[in-house]
Amino acid sequence: MTFSEIRSSAAMALATVMEHKTRSFLTVLGVIIGTGAVIAVGSIITGVNDVMTELVSAMGPETILSFQFNLSFRGSITPEELKRKPFTWEQSQELEERCPSVKHVSPYLLTPNVFGPGGWTDHVKYHGRDLYQITFAGTEEGYAAGENQVMVRGRFFTDEENRRHQPVVVVGENVDKALFQGDDPIGKWIEVDGHQLQIVGVIAQKLSFPGQPDQRILVPFFTMRKMYPTANEIMFIIFARKGLVDRAMDETEVALRMMRRTPPNKPDDFWISTGSQMLQDFHRITSTIALLMVGLSSIGLLVGGIGVMNIMLVSVTERTREIGIRKAVGAKRSDIVVQFLTEAVVLTGLGGLAGMTLGWLISVMFRLIFPSLPTSVPLWAAALGVCVSVGVGLFFGTWPALKAARLDPVVALQYE
Repeated sequence: MTFSEIRSSAAMALATVMEHKTRSFLTVLGVIIGTGAVIAVGSIITGVNDVMTELVSAMGPETILSFQFNLSFRGSITPEELKRKPFTWEQSQELEERCPSVKHVSPYLLTPNVFGPGGWTDHVKYHGRDLYQITFAGTEEGYAAGENQVMVRGRFFTDEENRRHQPVVVVGENVDKALFQGDDPIGKWIEVDGHQLQIVGVIAQKLSFPGQPDQRILVPFFTMRKMYPTANEIMFIIFARKGLVDRAMDETEVALRMMRRTPPNKPDDFWISTGSQMLQDFHRITSTIALLMVGLSSIGLLVGGIGVMNIMLVSVTERTREIGIRKAVGAKRSDIVVQFLTEAVVLTGLGGLAGMTLGWLISVMFRLIFPSLPTSVPLWAAALGVCVSVGVGLFFGTWPALKAARLDPVVALQYE
């Protein structure tokens, strides 16, 4: 068939779709849902991956994290991890001395309710204003320097204040806005989990995962230990010397195994990772989710394809006499096959376009709900949506097209 004949077949298919709008919509509803799911999932995963990449970049290429539990993107803590010995402040000092490639180790002490049965939710209060879902932890002065933190107001607490267990606190920018609403917070006293603390600085907002605002409240390490004598979940934030992160990783792992007396034939009884490794783990998870969602959306495409096959078979039956006339005036079998395949592709193609519109609307909705999630429809998702919708039309339209092409023109002309 020539291009003009294909264009004519496409025009006839569009006319048929417009003539039976409701039937055509219900026929390709599965294609719309399946294609929309592919586009929406692709855009959301792209946005989440971009956010995670920015988070890792903000963490710094020379930053290493280590903890008694595995903090990578996975399920709950295993029974084996619950038996592990916690890190100690003394180990952080020893680790810094043992590892030449490590510039500094900042212990990061968490409240008991983060991983244990604390029985409460950390919250901060100031003059009747309460704020929950805060990140409350104790650390040292080196944390601010190593993490390249920017102070919006005031200063970070000092090592002297840490040694003297001073009740001073540095709050995040979001905490400042929620509690003080434009007033200067420096020197003000706030209540955190029932403890009175004086604000000495406001730290700039740090990149955070969408839906989880940066609401850090940081106190000196020994002040936190004084407030919570039973707290023992300490994470090590390790800052490697420039360009020596891999060597620092190896040195840290060997040193921790020695300090924790881990037998040579046993695996590490701690978790250690860099930002880039965590990002790779996250990308593996999102890739698996994307494949799973594509698999689920294929069910909708299968239902839509069966609907297309059914409506095309009905169309062959309704137009049997027309097929007989076309064959009688010289149309070849290939002409009939191309005609009906074109109609099937047009039908599913329109469903694919509607599905892409649906997926784009879902992407926009997520961007409005989570402004920090830069969702966008990736090129691969749009191309996949078009290819899949066209492929569904070709695959499920083949049998009706061949059935129409095999009709005997004499029998077809007598059909009523």
